[in-house]
Amino acid sequence: MPHPLSPLPAPRRPLPARSLALALALFGAAALLAACSLNPSPPAETAQARRADAGVAAPAAPPAPIAAPAPIAAAEASRLAALPQRKLAATAHLMPPREPVALPAPVRDRYQAIDDNPVRRTTQDAVSTLSLDVDGASYAQVRRSLNQGRLPPRDAVRVEELVNYFGYEGGQAVAGHPFAVQTEVAPAPWNPHNLLLRIGVRAVDRDMASAPPANLVFLVDVSGSMSAPDKLPLVQASLRQLVQRLRPQDKVTIVTYSGRTQLELPPTSGADKAAIEAAIARLQASGGTAGGQAIQLAYAQARAGFVAGGINRILLATDGDFNIGITDTRQLKDLVARERSSGVSLTTLGFGQGNFNDALMDQLAAVGNGNYSYIDSLAEARKVLGDELAATFQTVAGDVKLQLEFNPSTVAEWRLIGYENRLLAEADFRNDAVDAVEVGAGKSVTALYELTPVGQPTLMDARRYGSAAPAAAHGDEWGQLKIRYKQPGHSRSVELSQVLPRTVSAQPGADWKFASAVAGFGQLLRGGTHTGQWHYADARALAQEGLGADANGLRRDFVKLIDLAQSLTPAAAGQPSASAKIGG
Repeated sequence: MPHPLSPLPAPRRPLPARSLALALALFGAAALLAACSLNPSPPAETAQARRADAGVAAPAAPPAPIAAPAPIAAAEASRLAALPQRKLAATAHLMPPREPVALPAPVRDRYQAIDDNPVRRTTQDAVSTLSLDVDGASYAQVRRSLNQGRLPPRDAVRVEELVNYFGYEGGQAVAGHPFAVQTEVAPAPWNPHNLLLRIGVRAVDRDMASAPPANLVFLVDVSGSMSAPDKLPLVQASLRQLVQRLRPQDKVTIVTYSGRTQLELPPTSGADKAAIEAAIARLQASGGTAGGQAIQLAYAQARAGFVAGGINRILLATDGDFNIGITDTRQLKDLVARERSSGVSLTTLGFGQGNFNDALMDQLAAVGNGNYSYIDSLAEARKVLGDELAATFQTVAGDVKLQLEFNPSTVAEWRLIGYENRLLAEADFRNDAVDAVEVGAGKSVTALYELTPVGQPTLMDARRYGSAAPAAAHGDEWGQLKIRYKQPGHSRSVELSQVLPRTVSAQPGADWKFASAVAGFGQLLRGGTHTGQWHYADARALAQEGLGADANGLRRDFVKLIDLAQSLTPAAAGQPSASAKIGG
């Protein structure tokens, strides 16, 4: 009992609101930490090792959590643990499993950079001069890319080679000349205000059975880079296609190169096919690539076995990856150009991908008076070295040049489609020392020009201080076409010319339609700078109209490539189709 004089104890005061809130917060934190402790983190050494692998220092261990009453902590943990499972179960039907996506391997193939030909004003630049192009290598490479599920690189697309991959009708040869010439003008598919001029040149056909004897040198790259299935094994299978067509009067020499150059087979008659095929079968890939030295040996062998008046040709089969000896493109071109005067031609056959040097192959064939093909399959080998053997080997016209002068009173603007790396100066046309293309028997070559007639909308504005409008001379002509070429074995050119009448076909032929579709397709692959609202569907419709007889099925195969390109091209929202039938 307290003393009567002792002070009474102070009455208890309630906890301030601030302290109460702090206590409740600590209690909630303790419950949450206890729940998390039921799903412990990985061992310290594992987490630390992962941070070390990532280059991040491990933090110091956190302080021990404040303990919470067991019943409350367990209940809270159970509730929190169930939340993710409920959420996943509720959304599982919205989240289908993802398939792994394979990223394409980087492409290291080398192509010559090409800028599209510009639109030209006729009053200032009325003349177009070029060497025709008989190659089809670009088409085969575009086909390979599309079949592998990717669009081709822009510079891999040479529009004229896509067009000239296919055969076209030629009509009767011009009297006294080894080819027929056709011209046709119709509305441009991608621009109704413009016209499209097709110039077709088709060489006379000749049977290889009656061709002069052939002196062939197979120059085969057997370096380590050729070990892939689409390289040396395909080279061997391709050469066997040619061996089966050799005649007893033909002869074959085989030169191989890797780190060193070797004469694999001395000159052997086409009658001894077993010996030639055995030499081909022995080829194995290894070592570096001394291509320059090999070219020199191949030319030496071709000169040693030279057949006067015959077919003297080197077939270079390679991926173009020269890395030993002469490797500079300009030096290699100079080497081939010097040898060209010996009368030996150079055909290049390209194989493989990943390190393929398309630019080198194209330029070597151009300066070597030969042709360039890309072999992406055995079927392509049969086409080049079988079906088109005469066009590949038997030249009927050399240094073929084309010159077109447009009439400024009828043509306001013009544009050459393709041929960017085949252009010549105007003065080169009559200069017989300037090299141009060799056209083989039965080969058809097409050149396409887009024309803007006078009075139609032009891309270039009229100039305030420009020259006066041209006089309406020759108003019934679009222009004049000239072609110069050399007869085999001659050094002076022959020229033929014809006027292009001012007519427009309301019903263009199947060849015009198909060539136009291929040219439009090629331009779309290169970005479609001049095709406006014209798209792959329009190219497909026009190609279908131009299928013609299509005996070998190549035109129908092209339609399938259009479908592949369209499926690989991102669709732009709101792009209308400009599809319209040409000629009804």
